[in-house]
Amino acid sequence: MHKIELLAKSHDRDGFDCGSEPLNLFLKQTARQHAERGISRTFVLVDEAATTPKPIIGFFSLHICQIKSESLTAQEAKKLPRDVAGVRMGRLAVSKACQRQGIGKTLLVAAMGKFIEIFNSAGGIGLFVDAKDQDAKRYYEQFGFVSLPSNELELFLPVKTIQEALNAKPAGASG
Repeated sequence: MHKIELLAKSHDRDGFDCGSEPLNLFLKQTARQHAERGISRTFVLVDEAATTPKPIIGFFSLHICQIKSESLTAQEAKKLPRDVAGVRMGRLAVSKACQRQGIGKTLLVAAMGKFIEIFNSAGGIGLFVDAKDQDAKRYYEQFGFVSLPSNELELFLPVKTIQEALNAKPAGASG
Protein backbone atom coordinates (compact mmCIF):
# COMPACT_ATOMS: atom_id res chain seq x y z
CA MET A 1 0.00 0.00 0.00
CA HIS A 2 1.33 3.43 -0.94
CA LYS A 3 1.37 6.31 1.49
CA ILE A 4 2.12 10.05 1.26
CA GLU A 5 4.54 11.23 3.95
CA LEU A 6 6.35 14.45 4.73
CA LEU A 7 9.97 14.06 3.63
CA ALA A 8 12.12 12.88 6.54
CA LYS A 9 15.53 11.36 7.24
CA SER A 10 13.91 7.92 7.02
CA HIS A 11 13.48 8.29 3.25
CA ASP A 12 16.08 7.19 0.68
CA ARG A 13 16.68 10.44 -1.19
CA ASP A 14 19.97 9.26 -2.71
CA GLY A 15 18.33 6.27 -4.40
CA PHE A 16 15.72 8.39 -6.19
CA ASP A 17 16.06 8.95 -9.96
CA CYS A 18 13.28 10.42 -12.07
CA GLY A 19 15.47 11.02 -15.11
CA SER A 20 15.66 14.80 -14.50
CA GLU A 21 18.86 15.86 -12.78
CA PRO A 22 17.46 19.18 -11.47
CA LEU A 23 14.54 17.33 -9.81
CA ASN A 24 16.85 14.62 -8.44
CA LEU A 25 19.20 17.26 -7.02
CA PHE A 26 16.33 19.20 -5.45
CA LEU A 27 15.19 16.10 -3.57
CA LYS A 28 18.72 15.05 -2.58
CA GLN A 29 20.22 18.44 -1.69
CA THR A 30 17.56 21.10 -1.19
CA ALA A 31 14.16 19.76 -0.10
CA ARG A 32 15.02 19.13 3.56
CA GLN A 33 16.87 22.46 3.83
CA HIS A 34 13.81 24.27 2.47
CA ALA A 35 11.62 22.47 5.01
CA GLU A 36 13.93 23.41 7.89
CA ARG A 37 13.88 27.06 6.78
CA GLY A 38 10.11 27.14 6.25
CA ILE A 39 10.42 27.79 2.51
CA SER A 40 8.47 24.77 1.28
CA ARG A 41 7.34 21.29 2.23
CA THR A 42 8.11 18.17 0.22
CA PHE A 43 5.86 15.14 0.36
CA VAL A 44 6.95 11.69 -0.79
CA LEU A 45 5.04 8.64 -1.92
CA VAL A 46 6.41 5.45 -0.39
CA ASP A 47 5.42 1.85 0.13
CA GLU A 48 4.37 1.88 3.77
CA ALA A 49 5.66 -1.70 4.22
CA ALA A 50 9.18 -0.74 3.05
CA THR A 51 12.04 -0.83 5.51
CA THR A 52 14.05 2.27 6.39
CA PRO A 53 15.46 3.99 4.45
CA LYS A 54 12.22 3.90 2.50
CA PRO A 55 12.60 4.11 -1.30
CA ILE A 56 10.80 7.15 -2.73
CA ILE A 57 8.34 6.37 -5.52
CA GLY A 58 7.62 10.04 -6.25
CA PHE A 59 7.40 13.44 -4.63
CA PHE A 60 5.94 16.93 -4.83
CA SER A 61 6.76 20.15 -3.07
CA LEU A 62 4.41 22.97 -2.07
CA HIS A 63 4.88 26.54 -0.93
CA ILE A 64 2.68 29.55 -0.34
CA CYS A 65 2.74 32.12 -3.10
CA GLN A 66 1.34 35.55 -3.80
CA ILE A 67 0.45 36.78 -7.25
CA LYS A 68 -1.05 39.87 -8.81
CA SER A 69 -4.66 39.22 -9.76
CA GLU A 70 -4.11 40.90 -13.12
CA SER A 71 -1.94 37.92 -14.13
CA LEU A 72 -5.09 35.77 -14.06
CA THR A 73 -7.79 35.77 -16.71
CA ALA A 74 -9.89 38.93 -16.78
CA GLN A 75 -12.91 36.95 -15.56
CA GLU A 76 -11.01 35.67 -12.49
CA ALA A 77 -9.21 38.96 -11.81
CA LYS A 78 -12.34 41.12 -11.66
CA LYS A 79 -13.57 39.21 -8.59
CA LEU A 80 -10.33 39.55 -6.61
CA PRO A 81 -8.20 42.12 -4.81
CA ARG A 82 -4.94 43.20 -6.45
CA ASP A 83 -2.73 40.74 -4.51
CA VAL A 84 -3.96 37.21 -3.91
CA ALA A 85 -2.55 34.16 -2.16
CA GLY A 86 -2.34 30.64 -3.46
CA VAL A 87 -0.20 27.54 -3.24
CA ARG A 88 2.50 26.71 -5.77
CA MET A 89 3.48 23.16 -6.52
CA GLY A 90 7.17 23.77 -7.09
CA ARG A 91 8.08 20.29 -8.20
CA LEU A 92 6.52 16.92 -8.99
CA ALA A 93 8.50 13.85 -10.00
CA VAL A 94 8.10 10.08 -10.29
CA SER A 95 10.97 7.58 -10.15
CA LYS A 96 11.89 6.15 -13.54
CA ALA A 97 10.92 2.63 -12.41
CA CYS A 98 7.36 3.79 -11.67
CA GLN A 99 6.65 6.18 -14.54
CA ARG A 100 3.60 5.69 -16.79
CA GLN A 101 1.68 3.90 -14.00
CA GLY A 102 -0.58 6.73 -12.81
CA ILE A 103 1.74 7.76 -9.98
CA GLY A 104 1.87 11.37 -11.23
CA LYS A 105 -1.91 11.57 -10.96
CA THR A 106 -1.75 10.08 -7.45
CA LEU A 107 0.77 12.75 -6.45
CA LEU A 108 -1.25 15.54 -8.07
CA VAL A 109 -4.43 14.47 -6.26
CA ALA A 110 -2.45 14.37 -3.00
CA ALA A 111 -1.15 17.90 -3.70
CA MET A 112 -4.72 19.04 -4.32
CA GLY A 113 -5.71 17.52 -0.98
CA LYS A 114 -2.87 19.35 0.76
CA PHE A 115 -4.04 22.57 -0.92
CA ILE A 116 -7.53 22.04 0.52
CA GLU A 117 -6.04 21.59 4.00
CA ILE A 118 -4.25 24.93 3.59
CA PHE A 119 -7.34 26.56 2.06
CA ASN A 120 -9.49 25.46 4.99
CA SER A 121 -7.05 27.07 7.44
CA ALA A 122 -5.82 30.14 5.60
CA GLY A 123 -7.62 30.57 2.26
CA GLY A 124 -6.06 30.86 -1.18
CA ILE A 125 -7.45 31.06 -4.69
CA GLY A 126 -5.98 27.86 -6.07
CA LEU A 127 -2.98 25.75 -6.99
CA PHE A 128 -0.29 27.11 -9.31
CA VAL A 129 2.38 25.19 -11.20
CA ASP A 130 5.14 26.14 -13.62
CA ALA A 131 5.23 23.58 -16.42
CA LYS A 132 8.79 22.93 -17.59
CA ASP A 133 7.72 22.52 -21.22
CA GLN A 134 4.73 22.04 -23.55
CA ASP A 135 4.44 18.32 -22.70
CA ALA A 136 4.18 19.12 -18.99
CA LYS A 137 1.67 21.87 -19.79
CA ARG A 138 -0.55 19.39 -21.66
CA TYR A 139 -0.24 16.95 -18.75
CA TYR A 140 -1.51 19.51 -16.23
CA GLU A 141 -4.24 20.75 -18.57
CA GLN A 142 -5.87 17.30 -18.59
CA PHE A 143 -6.57 17.87 -14.87
CA GLY A 144 -8.21 21.26 -15.43
CA PHE A 145 -5.21 23.57 -15.04
CA VAL A 146 -5.42 26.66 -17.26
CA SER A 147 -2.54 28.77 -18.54
CA LEU A 148 -2.17 32.28 -17.22
CA PRO A 149 -2.41 34.95 -19.91
CA SER A 150 0.93 36.40 -18.79
CA ASN A 151 2.85 33.10 -19.22
CA GLU A 152 1.44 30.03 -20.94
CA LEU A 153 3.72 27.70 -18.94
CA GLU A 154 2.40 29.04 -15.62
CA LEU A 155 -0.82 27.20 -14.89
CA PHE A 156 -3.60 27.68 -12.37
CA LEU A 157 -6.19 25.32 -10.91
CA PRO A 158 -8.96 27.28 -9.11
CA VAL A 159 -10.11 26.19 -5.67
CA LYS A 160 -13.60 25.41 -6.98
CA THR A 161 -12.19 23.00 -9.57
CA ILE A 162 -10.07 21.30 -6.90
CA GLN A 163 -13.05 20.94 -4.56
CA GLU A 164 -15.18 19.47 -7.35
CA ALA A 165 -12.43 17.05 -8.40
CA LEU A 166 -11.84 15.81 -4.86
CA ASN A 167 -15.55 15.42 -4.16
CA ALA A 168 -16.15 13.38 -7.32
CA LYS A 169 -15.35 9.79 -6.49
CA PRO A 170 -15.27 7.23 -9.30
CA ALA A 171 -17.68 4.32 -9.13
CA GLY A 172 -16.42 1.67 -6.76
CA ALA A 173 -14.04 4.05 -4.98
CA SER A 174 -13.71 3.78 -1.25
CA GLY A 175 -12.35 6.02 1.48
